[in-house]
Amino acid sequence: MSDTVTRYRTLVGHRLFWPVAVLVVMLTANTIYRPGFLSIEVTDGHLYGTPIDILRLSAPLILVALGMTVVISTGGIDLSVGSVCAISGAVACVYISQQPDQNSLPVVLTALAAALGVALVLGAWNGVLVAVIGIQPIIATLILMVAGRGLAQLITGGQIITINSGPYRAIGLGHLLTLPLAVLVALAAALLVGAFTRRTALGMIIESVGGNAKASRLAGIRSGRVIFLAYVLSAGCAAVAGFMMTANVSSADGNSAGLWVELDAILAVVIGGTSLVGGRFYLSGTILGALIIQTLTTTVYAMNISPQTALLFKAVVVIAVCLIQAPAFRARFIRRRSSAPPPRAVADKPKEQVPA
Repeated sequence: MSDTVTRYRTLVGHRLFWPVAVLVVMLTANTIYRPGFLSIEVTDGHLYGTPIDILRLSAPLILVALGMTVVISTGGIDLSVGSVCAISGAVACVYISQQPDQNSLPVVLTALAAALGVALVLGAWNGVLVAVIGIQPIIATLILMVAGRGLAQLITGGQIITINSGPYRAIGLGHLLTLPLAVLVALAAALLVGAFTRRTALGMIIESVGGNAKASRLAGIRSGRVIFLAYVLSAGCAAVAGFMMTANVSSADGNSAGLWVELDAILAVVIGGTSLVGGRFYLSGTILGALIIQTLTTTVYAMNISPQTALLFKAVVVIAVCLIQAPAFRARFIRRRSSAPPPRAVADKPKEQVPA
């Protein structure tokens, strides 16, 4: 009996148990409301269905959240990822729209390379402000968050740039090996980041910098360089996410592209179990958090919840998820059965001496 209780507590105490449980509950509720929710069909060699749509639509958020996880693990935060998404998409779409042959693969690759280069420069800008100059991360990235929107609109001239490029559209809507290309790109990015941070010493270095940057410097770790590279990585992930967002609609809108994605990314990181104060981070938890957020968004639309109450419904569910996952909340408000305390020892009464 004690072994069963121990296994149960170990399972419930696992950092991924509650995110997985919440995701399963949401999928079950959707299936009950709409029996065909989990159905998947093959058409022209491609997989289609609501679960595939959830994976495809969550790919940009997964990319942004991966970069955000690394930044938060260093003790920082990046509020500019939404603006970087808008800028990268604007640069790519403007370049393609100016070319006579928009379906040319070299044209699309050149646009992607130029937009990615601009995004990496913006990430380096954030890294310099935080790691070199020493500005607080929330202030340093808030600067680019505000100015980046203006820069994106300046690139597009305040207009919505529409393109008609098949290769570029494939980034968001294309398929490869029966799966959406966006899903494969997000999976490749997750495996790449995971390989560098969990199969090498880089992950331990990042966690040590996030835990105590000063002690890491004294130990011989170049903390500033690690923080700088974290912001560059975050901008690179946001750029690829920006490609997907603009490819889904074949247009670039500097005002709305990637709007508030930074908040969803931070929320995905928190749901995944990564602490906002830095230190330990969990990439698998972040991916689950992104899937939960996208599943929740799909649930709102599937259940025909009115736009007036959709945001409130989403906020209530997110608060519930965070509370359920918090160990302090569970320890305080969820009573667990424990083994009964041993009975009190009863003091033996002194025996009456029998007179001889």
